[in-house]
Amino acid sequence: MNKKKKFVIIIGVVFIAIAGLFITNRVFFNAPQPQEEKAVFIVNRNQTENQTLDKLKTQGLIRNGLAFKLILFLKYNKIESGGYNVSKNISAWQIAKKLTSAPDMKWVVIPEGLRKEQIGEKLAETFSWNDEELNKWNTEYTKMRIDYIEGTYFPDTYLIPVDEGGFKIAERMTRRFDEQFAPYITQFAQQNIKWTTGLKLASIIQREAGGKDDMPLIAGILWNRLNQDMNLEIDATVQYARGKTDAGWWSPATSEDIQNIDSPYNTYKNKGLPPFPISNPGIDAIEAVLHPAETDCLYYLHDSNRQIHCARTLEEHQANIEKYLR
Repeated sequence: MNKKKKFVIIIGVVFIAIAGLFITNRVFFNAPQPQEEKAVFIVNRNQTENQTLDKLKTQGLIRNGLAFKLILFLKYNKIESGGYNVSKNISAWQIAKKLTSAPDMKWVVIPEGLRKEQIGEKLAETFSWNDEELNKWNTEYTKMRIDYIEGTYFPDTYLIPVDEGGFKIAERMTRRFDEQFAPYITQFAQQNIKWTTGLKLASIIQREAGGKDDMPLIAGILWNRLNQDMNLEIDATVQYARGKTDAGWWSPATSEDIQNIDSPYNTYKNKGLPPFPISNPGIDAIEAVLHPAETDCLYYLHDSNRQIHCARTLEEHQANIEKYLR
C-alpha cells in the first residue's frame, strides 16, 4: 500500500471518528431542545441517583440517562437534594455542572413541637444567617401579628429559595399554617372554643405527649383542670419561660425554676393558659384538643419507657411517682 492510500485511509478513519463523536454528542449529550425553556428541577430528600436520572429524562432535561450517568461518573460529584433553576436548551454537561453545584433551593425540615427560636436556629444553619438576621427572626419577623407570635410556624418540610430572607420565610410558614389550620377554625367555633385557645392547648400537648397516642388523654386531663379552675402546673410552660440553658431549650424544669420564675407562662403560679402558645404543634395535637379522651384523671406522668400513667387524685399521682419514677 502506497503512502497516498494510507493517507486517504487515515483521513477516512479520522473523519468517521469525528463524525461518530459528533453524532454521539448530538444524540446523547446535546440540549434536548434549541429554544430556552426555564424549569425548576427538584431533587427530593433521600432520592436515589436512578430516580434522579428518570426525572431528568421525564422532564425533558436530558436526552439519555446512561450518558448522563457517565458524565457524573467521569467528571462531577454527587447531586445534593434541593431545587435547581435550569433550562432545556443546555447540554447534559451543563446540566451536570449545575446539579452538582450548590442548589438554588434547600430543604428545611421543621419537626413538631419546636419553639420559634429553635426554628430560627435551623434556618440560620441552613442559610448561613448572621446573628443580625437570626435576631430579627426572633424579635421582628415573628412578631408582626399578635396572634402569630408563636405556634403558627407550621411544622412541615419546606423547599425554600436560598435568597429568601427571614421575613419571607416567616410568611411562608404562617401561610402553610393558615392552609392546614383552616378546617379546624369551624370545629373550634362549633365547640365554643377560640382558635387561639385551642392552639395554646395544642402547643402544650405537643410538648407533653410521649407520642400521638398520648395526646387525647393529656387533652382530656388539661380540660379537666381548666374546667375545675385548677392551675395547669405544666413543666413545659416553665421551660418555655426559662428559655435556653446549657442543656438546650427544653431541659427539665427544676423545683427552683418552678418557684423562682415569675412569668405569665409559669402555670404553677398562674391559673389558666399562658399568653401565647409555647411551641408549634402538629395536626395530631390540634385534633386532640377537639377530641379529648373522656377521663376522670387530673394528673399524669410518663415512665422511663415513655408510657403514660394517669391518676384521679393527688394521692394516686404520688403513688404513681413512687412506682414509676423512683
